[in-house]
Amino acid sequence: MRRLPAIMVTLGLTLAGAALSAVPSSAQKTSDSAADGIVIAACPSGMRCGSYSISGLGSRKQQVRNAGGNVLDLAVAMLETDRMNTNYPYGDNKRDDAANFGIFKQNWYMLRSKCDRFRGQTTSQWNNGAALNSNLTADISCLHQSQNAYGMTVWFGGHRNGQTGINNPNTGDINGYKTAIYWIRDQLNSNSANLSNDTRFWVDVRPI
Repeated sequence: MRRLPAIMVTLGLTLAGAALSAVPSSAQKTSDSAADGIVIAACPSGMRCGSYSISGLGSRKQQVRNAGGNVLDLAVAMLETDRMNTNYPYGDNKRDDAANFGIFKQNWYMLRSKCDRFRGQTTSQWNNGAALNSNLTADISCLHQSQNAYGMTVWFGGHRNGQTGINNPNTGDINGYKTAIYWIRDQLNSNSANLSNDTRFWVDVRPI
């Protein structure tokens, strides 16, 4: 993750996935409009959100889409890291079933449970998930397999809070995380330019 001269850090760290991103203090806060002509909607209730520009992010958006990613995928990756990449500590500083891999920070439990590439592997084989850090197509494929297998409600629960979230996916925290992702998705969809420009939309996700 690049270093910024002045940052506000979004501490949305979770057992299975992390919404940890650096937001410049000068980042546009959402109201009725944003810098560079980007119009954004009001923040989700009780949350802070906004947008700012990152050089080269538009190219990364195109890479994700060209590898099979959809707009919701862009939103998930955009919340997890500022540049939508895997430049974060190995495993997201977690191990075993809680370890995260790829641009979406998918946890090992869900990968080994629902992705064909890892299906049937054990908790102790968690390091195998690192293959997704350098294989964007496989990363996206695993994400879609997991979402299709669990259904989106349970998938959000597991992505936010691992096995605990899978078993209880309708907590206020998980619903807040889901709302944040959908808000980002809606901003991307609001103007086709947002699918290829350098604008990053962000939401502060409350720590759990």
